[in-house]
Amino acid sequence: MKLLSLGSRNQDLMYDPFRSLRREMEDMFRVFDRNLPSLNVGAGVPTIDVAETKDAIEVSAELPGVDEKDIKVSLDGNRLVISGEKKEETKKDEKDWHVEERSYGSFYRSMSLPFKPEDGAVEAHFDKGVLHLNIKKPAEVAKSPKTIEIKPGAPPKGAG
Repeated sequence: MKLLSLGSRNQDLMYDPFRSLRREMEDMFRVFDRNLPSLNVGAGVPTIDVAETKDAIEVSAELPGVDEKDIKVSLDGNRLVISGEKKEETKKDEKDWHVEERSYGSFYRSMSLPFKPEDGAVEAHFDKGVLHLNIKKPAEVAKSPKTIEIKPGAPPKGAG
């Protein structure tokens, strides 16, 4: 007696009665999986933009739906850390139905700065879901770069 194999692709529907059901379920999961990033409310890694000027590093982090009080910005040496939590609750009462939804998620993003900021060198503003940071460079870092002369020919013997 031969047992049915649900994974075989070359059997008739007569021998694999669950084939069409399995395909429908696989299609449903594919659609669900495609839409999954939109369900990831608030959790994970915020999108950031980093720009460097002569005097500062500017960082913008997109934090839609996050309250200012739920954001933490910190420095650990030269490491800048943006973290927090997103909390969202919605209620709908219409006609004969009632819907109440809650979503919670934490986020975390860190980056190494090319210098250790001085005390009071970081300024933070939160406007319309975007965190703006301005990190002033220390005076010795903000100075213009020195140009190194390039000499023709091979280096002298004994030089590193």
